[in-house]
Amino acid sequence: MPNPPLPSNESVSSEVDVLDALIRAAHYIKREFESRLSAMDIPGFLTGPRLRLLIFISESEPVRMSDLVAMMDIKAITVTQFVDALEKEQLLVRLPDPNDRRATLVKLTDLAPPLIEQGRAAANKVKEDLLKPLPLELRSQLADILAKLVDLKSI
Repeated sequence: MPNPPLPSNESVSSEVDVLDALIRAAHYIKREFESRLSAMDIPGFLTGPRLRLLIFISESEPVRMSDLVAMMDIKAITVTQFVDALEKEQLLVRLPDPNDRRATLVKLTDLAPPLIEQGRAAANKVKEDLLKPLPLELRSQLADILAKLVDLKSI
């Protein structure tokens, strides 16, 4: 899939043009990331965001669903949808929180760790490939620029 046309330095005349370019680039990168991930024999249900959720869970399981909302900085309904899909694939189980009857804990099944490692390796390869056109210095500059726009520590 060809890169989306982005404005050249001379044609970026306003903040709107800059944000339009950023939004188009983000959509392209997300689409390419997902496409390349699935081309690496990663199951279609294991999207980048769902893999990220599994990684969060693996690092602090069992974890409350409400804590996942905060850690991932996404909406509760999105976490619920991710957990529903991954539970259907038998990668997660929900458990009652023994300390709070209103809360639900999420825990990995034995099927999850090997798939997480496969997904993590594939995602790292895809990220490497997508960033290949940028020298390390430009990658660092881009990260600094994006960090000025948003707090990337939570992303």
